[in-house]
Amino acid sequence: MSSNSNPIKIGIVGVGKIVRDQHLPALAKDQNYRLAAAASRHGKVDGIPNFPTIEAMLDAVPELDAVSLCMPPQFRYDAARTAIEAKKHVFLEKPPGATVSEVEDLKVLAAKNGVSLFASWHSRYAPAVEAARSFLASTRIRSAAIVWKEDVRRWHPNQDWIWSPGGFGVFDPGINALSIVTHILPAMFITSAVLDFPENRAAPVAAQVTFRTSNGLPVTMDLDWLQTGPQSWDILADTDAGKMVLSGGGSKLAIDGRVVHDEPEAEYPMLYKRFAEIVRAGASDVDLAPLQHVADAFMLGKRNVVDAFFD
Repeated sequence: MSSNSNPIKIGIVGVGKIVRDQHLPALAKDQNYRLAAAASRHGKVDGIPNFPTIEAMLDAVPELDAVSLCMPPQFRYDAARTAIEAKKHVFLEKPPGATVSEVEDLKVLAAKNGVSLFASWHSRYAPAVEAARSFLASTRIRSAAIVWKEDVRRWHPNQDWIWSPGGFGVFDPGINALSIVTHILPAMFITSAVLDFPENRAAPVAAQVTFRTSNGLPVTMDLDWLQTGPQSWDILADTDAGKMVLSGGGSKLAIDGRVVHDEPEAEYPMLYKRFAEIVRAGASDVDLAPLQHVADAFMLGKRNVVDAFFD
């Protein structure tokens, strides 16, 4: 295992779009890490050894300290278990697993094997989220709403796994909103949901969800995966101190129309900074609240069949 003064030797598993767009640039700039290997059925990373499976990577590069798992959530449990039993720290791309019970078991396994497990809710690390949390903690909230609408064709082109059972559908982006609101609002519980399933898909393309908080406040969530034009990633709250709008997926905060916080996005560098912190500290960071809300929406939700979806 890496000491506190040496770079964490990390391997990355599942070399797809999110790895190339976010993980590789973040790792390249972080002196806490040395990217030592990659494993993927299709993609490769230049300049390091590449393997077809995580098992082959761990066999060939036993000196790895950690792995970052970026394959679809349906396949993440087995890979995480393999890594944990090999005494490797594990970074889980969001969502951390296909089910709550899988991730609960990984928490137990990580503790048993003395390694760190990290559920990396990247939107929670957006630059204005902490400012929004502080603002809401300083006032009385009357109600809140989540409006999360984007174009699946733009962000997930030809990715069939997201439409399969366990692929989350519109809750793949929607869980980003849930990762923020579970951090900035009081505890919430779903009271009703309507999920729109295309007749040719096994996951929803839109959802309307209502919550109540632990102190009885109403919260609504409107998810849509067929939004064209400008994309909407907004969390709104009506409070005694004014109307709050946290927009841009958590990057900008405005109160009564006045911008009070606006910084460039740096979510993945912050995620890897946090992962290094918990690895050095011998701790884990696994919050299951966002995933639990998705599970509850599927359990309580009314299924509404809509027209077939085609890429």
